[in-house]
Amino acid sequence: MTQTTAESPARKQRAQLKVRTLRTDRWWLAPALTFAGLMAFLIYGFWATFDASYFVDPYIAPFSSPCLATSCPEGARFLGLAPFGDWYGLPPGLLILGLPAGFRVTCYYYRKSYYRSFWLSPPACAVAEPHKKYTGETRLPLIIQNVHRYFFYGAIVIGAILTYDAILALIHKPGGLGTWILLVNAGLIVAYTLSCHSCRHITAGRLNHFSKHPLRYRAWTFISKLNAKHQQLAWASMFSVMIADFYVRLVAKGVITFPYA
Repeated sequence: MTQTTAESPARKQRAQLKVRTLRTDRWWLAPALTFAGLMAFLIYGFWATFDASYFVDPYIAPFSSPCLATSCPEGARFLGLAPFGDWYGLPPGLLILGLPAGFRVTCYYYRKSYYRSFWLSPPACAVAEPHKKYTGETRLPLIIQNVHRYFFYGAIVIGAILTYDAILALIHKPGGLGTWILLVNAGLIVAYTLSCHSCRHITAGRLNHFSKHPLRYRAWTFISKLNAKHQQLAWASMFSVMIADFYVRLVAKGVITFPYA
């Protein structure tokens, strides 16, 4: 004789869905556009890293700055330094690529973006993901995401160097279109970096009494306003760095030759 266990009323009333989602809107559009945007950035970044036309005085392409190898064109070396020698003949951009790339890859917003668009984990709200097991960021390789706060310090350095490059261009070619493109890009890069959640926490996130630290509280308030626009700044700075980098390379290749380039 087989004994059966009676189901609870709540269990009987629960809807047994056989479809991935009941959403009828175009929920797939956002992850699809995100996938396309991030993939375009990855493809361009790979090409730019190995492209040799990255400097034309006084412009240097952001993907190759700072240039710290002896293979850098004359005038392109950051502060005239070449601490890495010829860098085994590899593109100089590979020397510094890890800092901005690591910062964006571990960024809280970008994690959400590529988790949803590349891994479909989940692809959208109220849409089931194809993965049967979920461990979050508690084990390898995703536990490495916790180094984001350290990449933040490197990103601050890169933002400062891009600002320095833009100021040099402003001094030597104030009327150049490339100068203003580099200035706008540097501004967006710095704003995106400062809008980081880690920056907000470092500024005053551990304070118990804001009244005892008025300057840090003011800084925290400013960073908090930027933090509210972190997603928008992430996309704006991503496209601005591609546009600025591509523009400099077009000028270096002679594709753009008008007087105010």
